[in-house]
Amino acid sequence: MISPFSGPGPLLLDGGLATALEAKGFDLDDPLWSARLLIEAPDAIREVHTDFLEAGADVIATVSYQASLPGFAARGIGREEGVRLLELATRLAVEARDAFRAGVDDTSDRRRPLVAASVGPYGAYLADGSEYRGDYGVGRDELYDFHRARWHLFAEGEADLIACETIPSALEAEVLLDLLGETHDAHAWISFSCPDGRHISDGARIADVAARCDGTPNLVALGVNCTKPRHIASLIGEIRSITDLPILVYPNAGEEYDAETRSWVEVTDEGRGAAALPELARGWLEAGASGVGGCCRVSADDIRALDRVLRG
Repeated sequence: MISPFSGPGPLLLDGGLATALEAKGFDLDDPLWSARLLIEAPDAIREVHTDFLEAGADVIATVSYQASLPGFAARGIGREEGVRLLELATRLAVEARDAFRAGVDDTSDRRRPLVAASVGPYGAYLADGSEYRGDYGVGRDELYDFHRARWHLFAEGEADLIACETIPSALEAEVLLDLLGETHDAHAWISFSCPDGRHISDGARIADVAARCDGTPNLVALGVNCTKPRHIASLIGEIRSITDLPILVYPNAGEEYDAETRSWVEVTDEGRGAAALPELARGWLEAGASGVGGCCRVSADDIRALDRVLRG
């Protein structure tokens, strides 16, 4: 695999796929969240991928964050159809990427955009907000059994790499590293949800987790996502003190997720929300980040603003 970090300038990730779909009028109040539209409106997913590519994104993540075989089974969807939907999630992103790439001038120095198969945590399947706590009450075996089928499906599929996102648990990160070790041709990054500038959501120090990840074959980066922007600089420093792995940061817009109402709540001390990301991103790159982007409530327009500032 060609390194995602080859090419000019920092890597630019996409933004919040689910919230972009909501902005187009789709109701995602469902345990499957954005993956609901794999069943109901797959063309809309392809359209949003295209929006982020046109905004400048070098990497687009599939709509599979909250899609899993157990999650589909809970909705009465059988294994065969669940596999088809997971494969569709990747195919929609690949089709959007390939169609976009076909229209790019051959003389352009822009990177070939990559497709990252999004793997959400066990907490995303629970749909109770525990991806921001990590208090699942299950052990290593249960986490392995939950992740294994989807992981191997993505590792053998069309995506360029696997993006493990919003991981709140050190134990879950270890399970994902074990799975990466089983699939020698796959490449992945692991990105954590963090409540402050030093810890991941289960309370483990992010420096300790980074030390566990360091040196893992085919782990292309570590990251922080769906975390308040004000914590990002400190988290970069903690990770960089341990490892030379590339660091990806794609925070949310500074809001907090209310699991009971399934909505985002504005936090008054976060400044200008997503509009502040371009200015903040300069500092994150100077602190050691290799790529930036956005998570929930970060739109294609916000990614376009990041593109203008970071590559301008």
